[in-house]
Amino acid sequence: MRSRIIIFDDNQERLNSVAMLLNLSAGFTCNGTFPNANNLVADISSSKPDLVLMDIDMPGLNGIDATKLVRKHFDALPVLIQTNFEEDERIFGSLRAGANGYILKKTSPERFLESLREVLDGGAPITGSIAAKVLKHFSAESQAKKDYHLTEREKHILGFLVKGYSYKLIASACGITYNTVNNHIRNIYDKLYVNSATEAVSLAIKERLV
Repeated sequence: MRSRIIIFDDNQERLNSVAMLLNLSAGFTCNGTFPNANNLVADISSSKPDLVLMDIDMPGLNGIDATKLVRKHFDALPVLIQTNFEEDERIFGSLRAGANGYILKKTSPERFLESLREVLDGGAPITGSIAAKVLKHFSAESQAKKDYHLTEREKHILGFLVKGYSYKLIASACGITYNTVNNHIRNIYDKLYVNSATEAVSLAIKERLV
């Protein structure tokens, strides 16, 4: 049984060549080619595909917004994004929109067909260079400090807590009253979600907040 594929791409030559490749390849048939995604819901409803090949740059509705629309109306329908670009914003925009994979148009026909099979089998194909970008992105995210939205004054006071200063010594060092120090520290506790100076100091050291 052949899997039904439809293609959204504003490049007519690309539409024709991919459609021909699909129809000449075992296990696939091109069920429709569309130069834009402006009538996406109707086009998908009438062609009943097993997989959507989506160009990222099209007039009117772009591929990322079109993918979001697929997710809204055809939740389980796989979408494979095709593009000429490897820009981080496009990659992560596509993945956040719910794309099942992201491949470059320069991908070889063999790898292209393999990617289609992967998506249909529940996989999520991406090219090696894009995979490297994804790994780098998540590595950077994991290393990024969590923002607790401490003010500069609060960070300064937290720094004194880490050094073991008492409220009285902090007040003297900062030129403010004891009550003001107490108010700042209460705000610090609230922002760090802690209940004591020990917890605040421990978190400050762990997260390198000061």
